[in-house]
Amino acid sequence: MRKPAVTSIPIAPLMAERWSPRAYDASAVVTPDQVRALLEAARWAPSFGNTQPARYLVGVRGTSAFDAILATLNSGNQAWARRAGLLLIGVMVTSNAKGDVPYAEYGLGLASENLVLQAVELGLIAHQMAGFSPADVRSSFGLPDNAEPRVAIAVGSPGDPSVLEEDWRIEKEKADRARIPLEEFAFTGKWGTPAFDGR
Repeated sequence: MRKPAVTSIPIAPLMAERWSPRAYDASAVVTPDQVRALLEAARWAPSFGNTQPARYLVGVRGTSAFDAILATLNSGNQAWARRAGLLLIGVMVTSNAKGDVPYAEYGLGLASENLVLQAVELGLIAHQMAGFSPADVRSSFGLPDNAEPRVAIAVGSPGDPSVLEEDWRIEKEKADRARIPLEEFAFTGKWGTPAFDGR
């Protein structure tokens, strides 16, 4: 199911097509080459001073790593993410040999956006989640003190919304996408003065 962004002017199709569905095809596979492409895209994201703070824990469906990541998700996310072909945890490394890494969370965000846009390019879908237990991730995967889990990501192939089973989940999946209008998003001169008109 496609839900391209409705924009005031055309934007790159890769970005217009990106959204966060929950209906995954449980029979579809994310191939090793696709996993590698996702992580290469993330690896080449910009970062402050080339500090490269992003790291990923990778679990392909059918592996113990997938099961371990799934177990860290809250029950609402487990209900649908179990059908994904791939689960990841985005981790930020907060220090290195030179000391604290500035803007580590921002760097992980940039890397994760690269990853989900690469998913779109591959014909896959991706959904980023805050609903997981960082403490459980830390325990299950033996993270060092300077590694902070920040986001879980489900990747796979789109499925029919009916797989979500509950009516409210199905309706949410089908609902139109929305964003605040551009005139409330970008300002000029002073705060609140729209940089663009309302078209």
